Amino acid sequence: MSEGLGARVIFRIVGGPLDGVVITETTIWAVIVSIGLIIFAICATRKLERYPKGLQAVAELIVEYVYKFVHDTMGKRNMSFAPYIGTLFLFLLFGNALGLLGFRPFTADMNATFAMSALVFMLIQINSIRSRGFGHYLKHFADPYPFMVPIKVLEEFTFPISLAFRIFGNILAGVIIMELAMEGLKSLSLHTLHLPIPLLQTVLPLPLNLFFDIFEPILQAFVFTMLTMSFIAKAILSRPETDDDESPGHEPERGEGFNEDDLFVGGADYSDVRGYGEKQAESA
Repeated sequence: MSEGLGARVIFRIVGGPLDGVVITETTIWAVIVSIGLIIFAICATRKLERYPKGLQAVAELIVEYVYKFVHDTMGKRNMSFAPYIGTLFLFLLFGNALGLLGFRPFTADMNATFAMSALVFMLIQINSIRSRGFGHYLKHFADPYPFMVPIKVLEEFTFPISLAFRIFGNILAGVIIMELAMEGLKSLSLHTLHLPIPLLQTVLPLPLNLFFDIFEPILQAFVFTMLTMSFIAKAILSRPETDDDESPGHEPERGEGFNEDDLFVGGADYSDVRGYGEKQAESA
């Protein structure tokens, strides 16, 4: 049963160390979406082929787009964030779009949006400390003047709060508007026009569905992901320069995993990605 504007409580745990813990529809749908993404990833990569087709082609298209998007937004040296950014975007996209199937989006629950914002906040702080060093990390709060420290600290903590409220408010507003529209059309069909079925609910809500269940979920997932990338990149790019960075012929170390050049040269042919060619040779 729904408790006000909050998510419905599916069941409560009684007894034991978890006594009183409630499981809401937010938790259930977040787990379902996560499992769905895991199953898709397993099925798409279970039998890799040089010339992709089916689910593999869809997966490679998504991977190529995500890596290019991260490359253009965060820079070449931050490509290691691409898997997280891609997962975050898909998770938010399908979570926001649950209203299209008649279910409550789990991003309409403040608990879910604040949990994701807290994770982003931790990523920003950890990578800021790693890139600058702990001393420079503390020093940047007093830049350019020491009296800026309270303002800088407040700025750090208001970002995740605003990030959580932005997606929560927009998605919840869509849920409320759709509920009001559907109830109004139902009452108009049954009590005003005296139709045997709520016929007005079948066609008239389609423009609202198009906006609140398709356009708005895509937009909010994109905004949340874009802000996440921007602030992580800002925390890393603002590190102080060292003599090694300015030395002639100095090149940053290449990260492990994907070589992003393989994604942009010659299309989405991953045959040169490390480990792929060896596996193909062994299977042959």
